[in-house]
Amino acid sequence: MIEIVAPILIGLLYVLLNSLIPEPHRRRFNAVMVGGAGAAYLSGGALGPWELVFCAVLTYVAFRGLDSWTFIGIGWLLHTGWDVVHHLKGQPILPFAHGSSFGCAICDPVIAIWCFGGGRSVRAWRRVGKPRPGVPG
Repeated sequence: MIEIVAPILIGLLYVLLNSLIPEPHRRRFNAVMVGGAGAAYLSGGALGPWELVFCAVLTYVAFRGLDSWTFIGIGWLLHTGWDVVHHLKGQPILPFAHGSSFGCAICDPVIAIWCFGGGRSVRAWRRVGKPRPGVPG
């Protein structure tokens, strides 16, 4: 159970901490993060040259993410797929933690969902559905 809950909590913590960064810096920071995630498996080389191809694809997606939360979300979902492949192959993201790719595959979609929602701050979530001051509703 902890193998499922902990990665979800890590994803939520990532969202919470990132919501403290003001826009547009938040989007740019997350584009850089997803670009870095593309290189996370390079040192293991478990999939040979495909590791380089994936890194190049995620670099492009991250570049597009500089202006688009949707591309950042796509990047996290692509990384989720890469996590699953590495988990099944038995080559985890952290060689000393066998379930690390599995955990990453659970954490990444949590972040992606937030990105597809526009990467809003936690404060902005609290305002959703509430009328603005002075506006009847």
